[in-house]
Amino acid sequence: MPEEQAPGAGSTQPCGDSESQQKPQDHINNGQVSDQKQNDIEPHQNEDNTQLAQSQELTPPPLPPRPPLSQAGSLRLSKKPSRPQLLSTPTTALSLADVHTQSYNSEDGAGSPASRAVSRKHSFTHFGRFVSNNNSSDGDDSASIKSYIPSLDARVENESILGDVAGDDTNPAWTALNEDYEKDDPFQTIFSPEDEALSDQIQHEFEDVESEQAEGTSEEVALENWKAKLKHFFILSASGKPVYSRHGDDQLISNYVGVAQTLISFYQGAKDPLKGFTAGSTRFVMLSKGPLNLVAISRLPESDAQLRSQLEALYMQILSTLTLPSMEKMFSNRPSTDLRRPLQGTDVLLDGLADGFTRGSPSALLSALECLRMRKTNRKVINDTLLKVRSPNLLYGLIVAAGRLVSVVRPKKHSLHPGDLHLIFNMLFEAGSVRAGGGENWIPLCLPGFNNTGFLYMYVSFFAASETTTTNDEAPPEKDDELAIVLISANKEAFFELRKMRDDLVSQLDSNGSMSLIKTALRKGHASCAEIVPGTVLRHFLYKSRGNVQFVMPAFEPHFNDLVARRRLMSLYHLMHESIHSRTAHLKVQHSIASNATALAWETPLFELYCVAGPRASRAALAQGANRVVQWIRREEERVFIIGGAVF
Repeated sequence: MPEEQAPGAGSTQPCGDSESQQKPQDHINNGQVSDQKQNDIEPHQNEDNTQLAQSQELTPPPLPPRPPLSQAGSLRLSKKPSRPQLLSTPTTALSLADVHTQSYNSEDGAGSPASRAVSRKHSFTHFGRFVSNNNSSDGDDSASIKSYIPSLDARVENESILGDVAGDDTNPAWTALNEDYEKDDPFQTIFSPEDEALSDQIQHEFEDVESEQAEGTSEEVALENWKAKLKHFFILSASGKPVYSRHGDDQLISNYVGVAQTLISFYQGAKDPLKGFTAGSTRFVMLSKGPLNLVAISRLPESDAQLRSQLEALYMQILSTLTLPSMEKMFSNRPSTDLRRPLQGTDVLLDGLADGFTRGSPSALLSALECLRMRKTNRKVINDTLLKVRSPNLLYGLIVAAGRLVSVVRPKKHSLHPGDLHLIFNMLFEAGSVRAGGGENWIPLCLPGFNNTGFLYMYVSFFAASETTTTNDEAPPEKDDELAIVLISANKEAFFELRKMRDDLVSQLDSNGSMSLIKTALRKGHASCAEIVPGTVLRHFLYKSRGNVQFVMPAFEPHFNDLVARRRLMSLYHLMHESIHSRTAHLKVQHSIASNATALAWETPLFELYCVAGPRASRAALAQGANRVVQWIRREEERVFIIGGAVF
């Protein structure tokens, strides 16, 4: 008989195969298995089996297979994956196409996109992501933005950056939905109190505050009207003397100019210049230029960089009147100089620039020029005519139609700065001071982009594009129906020489039919968006050619007929422009969604494109419209842009 094992002994007995399938014992009492515990396990096992059976009964049956995509009346998307199979490992980073979708609320002005550090380098090898997979569905084809630039390499994975978001275009239900989208226009309804305030105030934005006070309005009411303005521009000297204010006289603005000067001087003394700050819903931006301080105050959705560029334009306008050396000399001799006296008569030019910024200027936003659309052969005849009749003292020659450039003649090693051309166009067509004189003008001016230390002399002659001629007693023609010949020389005695060149140029253009072609193109105006890209959801677009520093846009009509709709459109363009030019997030494609409009911004090393559609337009439709615009620009490039011009 084996000896009984002592309690707590460490000996171990091996277990067989049959024992390994049994449950382990819970307790050991004096080396023996408790029979009572063994009996307690069996009821627990029975309860577990009962619960398992009940759980299986409650499990729902498997779902039936999905119906095929080709069923009539189905709006289902393709069963194929919206993104092709990727070979890389999962990542949380942005794709190489740097696509960003921004959703914002129109009530708060759309805000800035989420800041995300993205590489600033333009990738040439990964623009193939703009090309959809040949084996993908129709949704993939319409959703991808294709790169039509032949210099870009598209030999990488064909991934649609916008995914499979389009439906079956052949489906009747989808066709009916697209027809409903065609009637969908942006900014059709006022959605927020801010939009209502904009609509009410923009109508009175350009009214003169002083005239209201002169008619018997109390000082408090005049002050409230002044504060209600959406945008203010101040220019003051380093000593605090006001130089220019878009709204209000000295009595109204003196206190506010003093506060602004105190803030600027405090930070300048701390060697940390004040660049801007926000107070409530108003943005303040400061710019110091030598002896002048410029301030922009705006309640419109504009970035600091955009407001600062507007202040730069106002500063260049002052330099065009005084030149930089003469202004610096005045302040060096007497720091408390009142600059309003030498600038007397130029307020109308500054007001023209400021009002253009408030209304919204695509040219100022893009820092580019717009050209009159003409055939390449017709433009070449005009260029050859300019070279044929060129005066020996001619520096630059321009033919401008309602603010759009028709032709330019320039020296071989010199080109006009876009900022200088903005000043010239503002003087001719926006301010109205030169145009009101009619006939011909001889104007000394400084072009700061060309040379800010001296004057040039500009000969200007206006023509009406309409067939009927106006007498001296009639009002001058409208700026949208006006043609100007601008001849610039460095010789202040060249007036009669340039007048003879003008006469010869007009005679030659009349004889070869070019003058008639220019007037016809001017009267025709901008083509509508439906004429340029028919059948798309686009309502407006801006296309900038970076190499040519020129842009193209369709007519505002019929979707943006009034000032309020155009201002809201330009506010959206300002937001899209900032989203792809921001220092914190340099994006190549930006898709924005709001309750009143959708928009797409597309940036490449060769161009910038901004498209706007109705609030229900899909990404696929926007991308398709963007492709159509790029295709049209490629076909019409030598018509809508001046490439090279006449060079001597």
